[in-house]
Amino acid sequence: MRSQPHRIDFIFSLVIHPSINDILREYIASQQELMVGIQRIDGNAPVSHLSGYEADAFARWSGCRLPTEFEWEHAAQRLGVGSEPAGLSPRGSASGWFGDVWQWTQSAYAPYPGFKPDAGAVGEYNGKFMSSQWVLRGGSFATPRAQQRISYRNFFYPRDRWQFTGLRLAKTLVPA
Repeated sequence: MRSQPHRIDFIFSLVIHPSINDILREYIASQQELMVGIQRIDGNAPVSHLSGYEADAFARWSGCRLPTEFEWEHAAQRLGVGSEPAGLSPRGSASGWFGDVWQWTQSAYAPYPGFKPDAGAVGEYNGKFMSSQWVLRGGSFATPRAQQRISYRNFFYPRDRWQFTGLRLAKTLVPA
């Protein structure tokens, strides 16, 4: 069953590259909580190991927001990312859509419009995950290639810091 397309009622923009550590370091310093570790941080690497709440706080601090999952998917399609990225570098795709970190969205993990759960245990099993979790899109360098596609939805509780989770910033440009 194919669901109805989601409507986006405003013009938005997503940054081409996911947020990088140099910008996060500035954010942390602004919060008076800079911690120094024993390893140098690559300032051009994607921010990683963020909870959904941390990703949201950083996005707001930077004057942006987290994209919805539908904005993320729409932007990836418009930029020609492709359903499966080709030629990933050891650090991921050139634009960071796949192969670096999973990217938090502001979307709750809920069924698509028109979704009908299967009867029995399978429907019950899936239903328990559709509560209080947020959608992540993209894929990390540890994600199997078969799951690195525009349509794949990952989901985690926003309070948890999962390995290889980062963010991409969105900004509303013009209200409709």
